[in-house]
Amino acid sequence: MLWLILVTATLVFGRALGQNYTVTINGSASHPIPSTLYGWMWEDINSGDGGLYAELLQNRAFQQVTPQTPGALYAWSAVGGASLSVVDSTVTPSLSTALPNSLRVQIPPKTSGNIGIANSGYFGINVNASWTYKGSFYYKVPVGSTVKGSLTASLASSSGVKLASASVTIRSNATGWTQVQFSFKPKSTPSDTNNVFSVTVDGASTAGQTIYFALFSLFPPTYKNRPNGMRLDLARVLADGQPGVFRFPGGSNLGQSIAGRWNWRNAVGPLTNRPGRLGNWGYINTDGLGLKECLDFAEDLGMTSIMAIWDGYAADGETVPENQLAQYIQEAADQINFVIGDPAKSEPAALRASLGHPKPYPIAAVEVGNEDFFASDTYAAYRWRDFVGNLSVQFPNVQFMATTWIDNPVLNPKAMLYDLHQYSTPTWFAQNSFQYDYYPRDGRKYFAGEYAAISTDPNNLFGSPSQGRMLWPTIEGGFFTSFLPFRIESQVRFIGSVGEAAYMTGLERNADIVFAAAYAPLLQNIANYQWTPNLIGFDAGTVYKSTSYYVQKMFSLNKGDEYLPSTIPSQSGTVFWSVTRRTATKEVLIKIANTNGTPASLTFNLPYATVHATGTATVLTGAQTAGNSPSAPDSIVPTTTKFNAGKTFTYNAAGWSVDVLSVVAY
Repeated sequence: MLWLILVTATLVFGRALGQNYTVTINGSASHPIPSTLYGWMWEDINSGDGGLYAELLQNRAFQQVTPQTPGALYAWSAVGGASLSVVDSTVTPSLSTALPNSLRVQIPPKTSGNIGIANSGYFGINVNASWTYKGSFYYKVPVGSTVKGSLTASLASSSGVKLASASVTIRSNATGWTQVQFSFKPKSTPSDTNNVFSVTVDGASTAGQTIYFALFSLFPPTYKNRPNGMRLDLARVLADGQPGVFRFPGGSNLGQSIAGRWNWRNAVGPLTNRPGRLGNWGYINTDGLGLKECLDFAEDLGMTSIMAIWDGYAADGETVPENQLAQYIQEAADQINFVIGDPAKSEPAALRASLGHPKPYPIAAVEVGNEDFFASDTYAAYRWRDFVGNLSVQFPNVQFMATTWIDNPVLNPKAMLYDLHQYSTPTWFAQNSFQYDYYPRDGRKYFAGEYAAISTDPNNLFGSPSQGRMLWPTIEGGFFTSFLPFRIESQVRFIGSVGEAAYMTGLERNADIVFAAAYAPLLQNIANYQWTPNLIGFDAGTVYKSTSYYVQKMFSLNKGDEYLPSTIPSQSGTVFWSVTRRTATKEVLIKIANTNGTPASLTFNLPYATVHATGTATVLTGAQTAGNSPSAPDSIVPTTTKFNAGKTFTYNAAGWSVDVLSVVAY
């Protein structure tokens, strides 16, 4: 209560008028800034297969498709008149139990020339002459086959120019599955990504024959050279943000149904053991980007993990009865043991060690479910209680995080961590930068696990673009009235990414209880997507950084390690700020979000004996309706300049801007 009284008094008496502000900074830190404060949230929503996961071939193993239907051949086509069909184990023994389907290629009699199959990739294939590609596939032939010649794997341009190829002799006695591995380096880089991968044979040598194929794969170089790893450019952009935490496997994609839930055991080990699943967003997940791949990626970027476990509730409304919950609690325990268990004591931990990682992975928290406010009755009645009650005994050092509204319903055992999701208008984010100021300081901590300004219409957040839904994070929002505690506001124009920045100043001010935050969704394949806006766009060959990405990066790279109290912004104003300090370099870091088109003048008073005469300002600003998009990817990018500093200095923040000031002071 004392906290609330002090904050309220400051709001009343510390309110700045107009666009001129005086900010007095206290040199004594009030709380540390967690290293996990800014990070990434990933789920396979328009982003994993064909995105962050570097595999180039779509529908590579014919997972979860209906055999002998045209749809089973998605992304595949015939070359030279071959007859293609996907068949299951009733036609020919499958490669594995997990992968029951294979591709039957029938070569017509009396044919010649190259004949076979082609894959168009994920809406194109990026071919780079400086890269070496590694690929593989399995093949076999029927008993008694007289097939001759070679199998040739190739990359070719849309005009048919062969860019790279590798060949292997067909074995006519290969009646069991035989893996072919190859590598090649393109001789030139085509002008676009409309390229195809093919496997062909000489028609004259194979006329009238049948060949079966399974589990194709083609990888370019990956981030950190990880086998089965991440796409280079996307991983580098994510690494550039210096994230501290990684939430996965992500929100809703934990499971649309009980049978179709994300199951960690189906997402580790050899690809031949991964059946894939129909994800929550309407397309097949290969689960090639599985549990260990996520953990390795987090480790490669220096992130600790917030990992979700499936908790008995599916997005289609199915809920596991309490008397059937035990198997899923054990499944969760095994998943946690895979991450942190002792290989000498745990079979899942021993599996982790056998896959090359004997040491446990770092983990910040285990999230019990996702958005369980949709099924809060069973969550409170038994699911939270049974999962946490059992798992906390096995893992006393693990923090478990709830996914319902705070104390609505009341959970037993008491939840000490909550994951809160906020999708709203730019206006809402700016106005709610004080959201956490009103939360009690009772030992509980919070994760802003998903947040983004997604629409300019507060009454129809999830509508179409014509109704205000954003396709890309933009600078400008709209005219709306909103309310907060202790305040009534008239109509004010707010901004998109800058509104998020204003909200983030509140995260820093309240980092004593907000231990992590992640914009969501993270990635968007612009050729095929299910949600807008997203932090980073991409296609087969290019990455597009949004204005919100730059805001996230600016805050993360300059979060500091301790929060310095200062004159508190007015929550009814349009200019917001926070002040932190990086102790190792003696930098004072001031973040400003001007959510108004009018420039703002801010005078800062620093409590230090020595302040350098100049500082560095990183600024993101632009027209109020502007943003970055594939057609204009660099419309708004940060710029860095010097400014005059001192114990007292005045800084002018442009309208619609996010500014990060750095000055050495001690």
